[in-house]
Amino acid sequence: MDTGEKLRRGGGRLCCICNDRRAALKRPKTLQQICRECFYAVFEEEIHQVIIKNQLFKPGERIAIGASGGKDSTVLAYVLSELNKRYSYGLDLFLLSIDEGITGYRDDSLETVKRNELQYGLPLKIISYKDLYGWTMDEIVKMIGLKNNCTFCGVFRRQALDRGAALLKVDKVATGHNADDIAETVLLNILRGDIARLSRCTSITTGEDGPIPRCKPFKYTYEKEIVMYAYFKKLDYFSTECIYSPNAYRGFAREFIKDLERIRPRAILDIIKSGEDFRISTSTKMPEQGTCERCGYISSQKWCKACVLLEGLNRGMPKLGIGRTRGMSSDQMKNPKPTGAAKNIESKQCGSLDF
Repeated sequence: MDTGEKLRRGGGRLCCICNDRRAALKRPKTLQQICRECFYAVFEEEIHQVIIKNQLFKPGERIAIGASGGKDSTVLAYVLSELNKRYSYGLDLFLLSIDEGITGYRDDSLETVKRNELQYGLPLKIISYKDLYGWTMDEIVKMIGLKNNCTFCGVFRRQALDRGAALLKVDKVATGHNADDIAETVLLNILRGDIARLSRCTSITTGEDGPIPRCKPFKYTYEKEIVMYAYFKKLDYFSTECIYSPNAYRGFAREFIKDLERIRPRAILDIIKSGEDFRISTSTKMPEQGTCERCGYISSQKWCKACVLLEGLNRGMPKLGIGRTRGMSSDQMKNPKPTGAAKNIESKQCGSLDF
C-alpha cells in the first residue's frame, strides 16, 4: 500500500499539488491545502517570478536589504539570498538596519539582525537616528508624546535608509513591504486625500528619479504566508511590535484589512489592483520635485519634511513640524533660533547624500 493510499484510508488530506505528502497548511492566499515542501516551492517561485517579470535586479548590482529583524525583512533576506544562489542573479547583498533609539524594542531587534548577518553571511550596516539627527525616538517621544511620534519616525526612517544606502554605495534598496502593507497604504492615501502618494504607492519600484531606487519583491505576498514560511523554516526573527505604535493611524487601516481578509482572502490583492488602476485627473496639480534648500535632500517644498521636523524639535517647539511645511514662515526657516541646549541641525547636515 503506497503512502497516498494510507493517507486516504486514514482520513488524512493529501497535498493538492504533489498529491503524495500529507497537507500541512491551507494557503491564506489561495486556500489550497498543501504540504510544507510544496509551500516552500510555490512561495519562493512566486517571488522569483515577481523579480523576473518586473526586472527588479540586474546582474552585478549591489542591493541593500532593509533589515529590521522582523518577520518580513528576515524572510526577505533569507529568500533573496537563496534565490540569488539558485538562479544566479549575480547580486551583492547587504543588510541595512536603522537604529531609531527605542529602548526595549529596537536594541533587541538589532541583536536578531546581527545573528542574521552571521546566519546568511551578509554584511551589515547600522545607521542611527542619534548620529544622523542628534535625537533618538525615546527623546522625541519624551518631548512630543505618543500622538504624533510615528510621523517623526516615518520621515526620519525613509531618509536614514537613503543615507545608509549611499554609504554602502548600493544600486537599490529592497524592502520587506508585503501585500497587506501596500493595501493598507492604498486605503490610507484615499482617506488622507493624498493624491501624490496614491499615484505611486502601488509601484513595485519607487524613487527611480531619486538617488537610490527602492523595490518591493513581496508586493503580492501575503503577511500570513510570510509568517508561515518563517515558522516552518524556523527562521530567527523578532516578533514584538514597536512600543510607540499602538495608536498609529495605520493600525486602524490594518485592522480593517484583516477583517476584509477573513471574509474574502482575495480582498488584499483586489485593493492593490484598484490602486494600480487609479487614474489621476490631468487637471490635478501634482507637487513638483525639487531639493531641500538646507540639506539637499529630495523635497517638493523649500525644506524637506525631516528638516522641518528637526527644526521644531531643536527649537523646543515639536508641533511646529506637524502638518504641512507652510506652517513655518520663510523667515522662521531661514533664521532658526535654537533654544537651551538644542543643537542646530546644520551640524548634522540632515539629508545630505554627499559623503
